[in-house]
Amino acid sequence: MEFKLPDLGEGITEGEILKLMTKEGDQIKEDQPIVEVMTDKVNVQIPSPRTGKVAKILVKEGDVAKVGQTIMVIDEGGSGPPAPVSTPTSPQPVTASAQVVQVQSPAPSAGVLATPATRRLARELGVDMGKIRGTGPQGRVTDEDVKRSASGSGTSAVAAQAVQTQPSRGAPKEEVVPLRGLRRTIAERMAKSLRTTAQVTHVDEADMTELVLLREAFKGSAEKRGVRLTYLPFIIKALVPALKEFPYVNSTLDEQAGNIILKRYYNMGIATDTDQGLVVPVVKDVDRKDIFEIAGEIEKLSQKARSAQLTLDEVHGSTFTITNVGAIGGLFATPIINVPEVAILGLHKIAKRPVVRDGKIEVRDTTYLSLSFDHRVFDGAYAARFTSRVVETIQDTKKLLSEVL
Repeated sequence: MEFKLPDLGEGITEGEILKLMTKEGDQIKEDQPIVEVMTDKVNVQIPSPRTGKVAKILVKEGDVAKVGQTIMVIDEGGSGPPAPVSTPTSPQPVTASAQVVQVQSPAPSAGVLATPATRRLARELGVDMGKIRGTGPQGRVTDEDVKRSASGSGTSAVAAQAVQTQPSRGAPKEEVVPLRGLRRTIAERMAKSLRTTAQVTHVDEADMTELVLLREAFKGSAEKRGVRLTYLPFIIKALVPALKEFPYVNSTLDEQAGNIILKRYYNMGIATDTDQGLVVPVVKDVDRKDIFEIAGEIEKLSQKARSAQLTLDEVHGSTFTITNVGAIGGLFATPIINVPEVAILGLHKIAKRPVVRDGKIEVRDTTYLSLSFDHRVFDGAYAARFTSRVVETIQDTKKLLSEVL
């Protein structure tokens, strides 16, 4: 039978082959995971729909396969040409970096206990896992073990490729790093966003002094609930009335039909920095949740993002995205829209700055908000009014209190 890449839902049309979990000639059983695919920032292990022998593998790791494309042929032991199958057993989103597997292969690392993500890291750094002593539970090799081995063994396999084009003396001056996995997905999405939208960025300043005090007042209540309260839930709640008042900011553009689709629900994409790259988990229905519920979900989703445990549902359905780089620093930036959305808000460092109030200079906690938007959907004046509404709510304690609880 022909084993095809199944329809994974959520409008996904292709996936990158991250790991082939079997090889030609292997005997496999029904429901045995045989290939790991990355689809729109989530890793999925796809099981075999049949028991048999792997007759031929038609893809290699790093290839991008289309839904419906034959990726391998499985011999079920019968005669005649293999019968095609289009929908194998439903794949399950998995934690690639958290699922411990024993890889059966003739390589020296066959008996090493490690996750698929750790093995992938070892391949990228040119580290022989068979020579690593694992420090994890039951002797599992961790990412840190691999990195330590790479730093102690000199150049990686990738760097070794670059050495061939450099003089033999001294360290290589270039390193070739394959654009794969999440980094390739990010590259493609960012390029598509800039290529298909008319992006403009509007920047405004917000006095955060009252919000800083409000957060301090609520931190104790949050701790009793086991929640770490940041400024982000307050900003999210300040966004809700603005998104309701300016619905075009919370919309998508259907170019084929020539329609702007106004969303009457409010799902916040939270751009999250991980070791693998930028991931955007989604907090659903933020207008119906208080700051403690939102804070708890952000914390849970951020942890899942950093350990590659997010499901497809947890990264889809956002109507507006926030990217927060305040903890890192910088004045302000121009974020790139998370298509198919039409706007994204950048949050930046809160710092004490001199501010003129009632003709006097005072030191206040301020920050800059940068709204990137698709000028095809609404104009600069609309964007400015929307941002001003957000700033107004942030700076007015009474208005903000009416939203956060």
